Order: sequence, then structure tokens, then C-alpha cells
Amino acid sequence: MNKISVLGLGKVGSLVGVLLSKQFEVTGFDIRKPHYEIDLPFSIETMDIGDVNNIQKALDGADAVVSALPYFLNKHVAEIAQRKGVHYFDLTEDVSTMRHIESLADNAVSVLAPQCGLAPGYIGILGGDLATQFDELRDIELRVGALPRYPNGQLAYSFTWSPTGVINEYLTDAEAIHNGQRKTVPSLEGFEYMNIQGQEYEAFTTSGGLGTMCTTYDGKVDTLNYKTIRYPGHGKLMRFLMYEMVMKNDLNQLEQILTNAKPPVDEDLVHVYAVVEGKINGEMQRKEFFETYLPKKIEGEMWRAISWTTAASLAAVVELVASKKLPQKGFIKQEEIQLKDFFETKNGSLLKPKTTL
Repeated sequence: MNKISVLGLGKVGSLVGVLLSKQFEVTGFDIRKPHYEIDLPFSIETMDIGDVNNIQKALDGADAVVSALPYFLNKHVAEIAQRKGVHYFDLTEDVSTMRHIESLADNAVSVLAPQCGLAPGYIGILGGDLATQFDELRDIELRVGALPRYPNGQLAYSFTWSPTGVINEYLTDAEAIHNGQRKTVPSLEGFEYMNIQGQEYEAFTTSGGLGTMCTTYDGKVDTLNYKTIRYPGHGKLMRFLMYEMVMKNDLNQLEQILTNAKPPVDEDLVHVYAVVEGKINGEMQRKEFFETYLPKKIEGEMWRAISWTTAASLAAVVELVASKKLPQKGFIKQEEIQLKDFFETKNGSLLKPKTTL
């Protein structure tokens, strides 16, 4: 693998290009050239990549493509990549998009690796690694929060990544395993309260965070779920907007209102928490992983925590495919990626905790 096309040069797509350009020949594509304090160290071509014909052009001559586009465009990119035999990676959290891409894998001669990034992605790799340490599993519970470091207002939030993606996670039903049964459950429900380093949080069900894990662990666990971490009160207000004010029927207006009211902040944080319970040598045990990530300077530019954790996780999976530590064709599940191999990549090492796991 040498030539990589990156589609979509928002914060995450741009940083993916920066990280991958250290090892590969990268060309970025977007409708306009992004502006940063640093010059991006890869070629950029401007075109409307929402146009299928332009997607085809962007993949000509490429060995791999990374889609950092809105989730609803990824089906087209994956189909074109599969036809061209180009390795495919994306950041989608959308379940229907993932399933469509999985359906393309049977006849693929290249890799199809959706749902790289933070959640799904890194959190699934962590959960899968903890699960391998047990002889018999009972519970797998995964929690991720991308939050402003200094919240204000009742919503206590800032849209540091795609408002479209956030709303989709809140609106679409989620998958889970409960009492040993695989189920579909409503998002913005299942509230629980958490205390992290003295700060109170809430967590509630959102869609997409488990990726393919319900399929992988069906019949093997009593409980498997994913919840998003927010400051207290956020979920209740979002339910009010979406359901009592019926703004779920006008998502464009809802997105405009939220983007205007809660623009991105530079000082953010990402909490990542995974817990697995089960039996080891016949005894019930519990293993946990927790880490908080803050903004980081990379190649002379400060990047938000949500941006660099997402970009580094995806770039690490690209590295693993390039080094042939992952299969060279077909569908790749995040939870089947070895955490040790992930942390040994140049980009995965950015996420490795200082303490030994």
C-alpha cells in the first residue's frame, strides 16, 4: 500500500492526512481547501466529493481510500472502492451503512474496514481485548464521552464533531444484548450516573457505538451495551428538543439550531471506559480500562482531543493493513484487532496509556 486518497478534509480528515503522510503518499479531496496555521503536508485537490463521478476520479490509482465524509455518503464510496479493489476505511457510526458495507465483503478483493476511529473503533478494540482475557464472559459495557472541558449552559455541550453524526446517534435505535438476548433499544434512554475523578456525569444509550460486537458476542454474554457520556441534564434536554418539540421531523433545522447555539471549542476532552466481567479459572472477575485524552500538538498544530483520538485510531488500522498484520481482503471487525498490535503502530501509540496495561 502506497497511495491513499482521503475524502473530506474537516478537522478529522485533515489530521488523518497529516498522520498518514508520514508513511504514505496522500492526496486529500474536498470541495474547498481547508485553512490551518500550518501547511498540510500532502496534496489537495478541490472537487465536489458528494458527486459519485468525482468519487470515482478520487479513487483512480489509489491503493486505499479513507472516507471522512458524512455517514450517508459512505455507501457510495465503499461500493466504488470494492469495485476498484481499493482498500476502504471510514469513521461511520451508522449501523445501516455498516451493514451495507459488510454485504459487499463476500466478493471483495480488498479490505473493507468501516467504523474505525473512536466509537466504534478504538472502544471496540479495547472491549475485545479485555474479553479475550476471560474463560467465560458475563458483561461487556463500553462508555465514551467527547465533551467540552469547561461546560456551560444547561445543555453543557459543544459540537466538536459532526452535528449530523451526533443527532443520528441520538435518534437511531441502538443494538444491545440484554439478559442474553440480542435486542434493539431506543437511544436517549437507559440513563445511568457516573463519577469520574470527582466530576458527575450521566451516560445513556446511543446507536452505533458497538459496531459489529452484537454479532460477535451473540450467545456469549448476558449483557453488552454502549452508552455515551455527557454532563448531567444533557440527555433530558435533547429528548425535549427531539421528541416534545418534535424537531426529529426537521433535522436540518435542529442541526442549524444546535450548531449555532453550541459551536466547537478548542478545549475538549475524551473519556474512554470499558469494563468486562466474567470467569477466569472458575472465579468471577472484573477488568477495566479508563483513560482521559486532552488536546495534543501534532506537527506544529494543536488538535482537539476528539479530532486526534479519532484520526490516530483510524490511521493505526490503516498501518496494520499496510503491514499485513490484518487480513488483506474482506470485512474487518474492530473488536478482532489485537490491542497489542494496535498500540505498536506509530499512530496507535499516541493513544497508549502511560501506565502498562
